[in-house]
Amino acid sequence: MKHDTSAGGDTGLVTAAFGRHYEVTTEFGTPLETRVKCVPRGKKSQYACGDEAVFSPSGEGQGVITGLAPRRNLLWRSDAFREKLIAANLDLIVIVVATEPGFSDLFISRCLIAAEHQRIDTLIVLNKADLSDRLDAARAQLQPFVALGHEVLELSALEDAEPLRPLLAGRRSILVGQSGMGKSTLINTLVPEAEAATREISEALDSGKHTTTFARLYALKTGGSIIDSPGMQAFGLAHVPLDELPACFPEFRPWLGHCRFRDCKHETEPGCALTAALERGDIHPRRFEHFRLIRSEIEYALGQRRGW
Repeated sequence: MKHDTSAGGDTGLVTAAFGRHYEVTTEFGTPLETRVKCVPRGKKSQYACGDEAVFSPSGEGQGVITGLAPRRNLLWRSDAFREKLIAANLDLIVIVVATEPGFSDLFISRCLIAAEHQRIDTLIVLNKADLSDRLDAARAQLQPFVALGHEVLELSALEDAEPLRPLLAGRRSILVGQSGMGKSTLINTLVPEAEAATREISEALDSGKHTTTFARLYALKTGGSIIDSPGMQAFGLAHVPLDELPACFPEFRPWLGHCRFRDCKHETEPGCALTAALERGDIHPRRFEHFRLIRSEIEYALGQRRGW
């Protein structure tokens, strides 16, 4: 959606998103900051936390969103039937996992693919690192990502989250992760006023929902901002084009374009450069399994949309 300049109105930053209700903040992060409860014009709700919106006031503290500035990027998830916008205009995706409960390495791969597709930097945070009896197992599970050059920051949000703070300074970041990984604890440590602010937004949006069911953006005192997103168990990637998926795996890139057949599906075809790299140990088996699983999901989604 393009910026609707013909409608006129005020501009602000979408700092909370829940269903068809949004909080739009003008002069974000300054003493002049003002928050307005907004709804979209028309039936479509295509806005996300981090969007720069145009809105027209419709009452005291209320408005209607009429336009949207062009995005630098967009983080969202989708399957065969629906899509969910998560956040826009990001500099960094912080993928939060923990020693307890167990986490999914497939979920991490999904987040990394979404980031690669939109060219957003990533950081993996291993929370609850003080649970030493579970730390080695968590490190082993993360090793394939470390081998690819992904940074893993170990910390305990309950004890000391300060090592994360300088990595967020001056950037717009988002915390993503499965439920129970400690994202809310991290947010409350980094932004002490977050719990009260989120409660206020929940009341303003009249959501009647738990505070973790919608995305919320906070200013950081060190500069920059951070978005707390709802915990999620699924992260569909049906919106990633099939022909672009292999390149979203950085370790595949040296071998792409070197298969014997141009339309190689990297399964059992003779002369497949990717399966040869897999057999040599240049590609981790688990990552190749992730590629096949996600490709199958995308193919299924495409089939559903075409009515197959």
